[in-house]
Amino acid sequence: MTLLQFFLLLLGLVLVRLVYLLITIRRNSNANNVASFTGTKRKGPVRTMIVMGSGGHTAEMLQIVERLDFTKYSPREYVIAAADKTSVVKVIDQEVQREPDLAKQAYRIVTITRSRHVQQSYFTSIFTTLSAVLNSIPVVLKSRPELILTNGPGTCVPICLIAFLARLFFINNNCKIVFVESFCRVRSLSLSGQILLWITDLFVVQWPGLIEKGAGRKVEYFGRLSS
Repeated sequence: MTLLQFFLLLLGLVLVRLVYLLITIRRNSNANNVASFTGTKRKGPVRTMIVMGSGGHTAEMLQIVERLDFTKYSPREYVIAAADKTSVVKVIDQEVQREPDLAKQAYRIVTITRSRHVQQSYFTSIFTTLSAVLNSIPVVLKSRPELILTNGPGTCVPICLIAFLARLFFINNNCKIVFVESFCRVRSLSLSGQILLWITDLFVVQWPGLIEKGAGRKVEYFGRLSS
């Protein structure tokens, strides 16, 4: 077998794996599937990665995290864009309120490069996004999360893409991605949502009018989860 033939064979196997994975995700994209993954049959808690944004994204995500049973979703790793000190403070405040005892706290905070700054041009955002992707590789591979929870900040795109690639190449095949669209998205999906729609195990919207925006992909509506 020549080197070219080996490369083509390897590429073919990767494409077959990719198609299989996308079909599997689409077929199993529902709340029951994710619930069974985190349900009572598990022997231990779920390693959870929570991707924070800034401003409204952080406020909404903290409302969602507040509903989690910390005994089931632990340890928690919060991914925050570099220089977003406000989100760091808010995460620490909520964690301390839930568990004041430092010895019992089970969370940590990591920072990555922001994918795109406010009013940044799309051209220059290509380079910052690539930087964010590179930053995300060691974060995801070291943490090996079993669940990624996000509500659409730009920071989530590289994290989710790396997690999907890790699943594609059998590096971390047990990771589920749950995307909760922001409450502010009333008529259309966010750009992050449109990018990640096809690789998330559960895609949730907070307005019934967005159900039809799934482009053939199953989208769940549970009502208002944040404000």
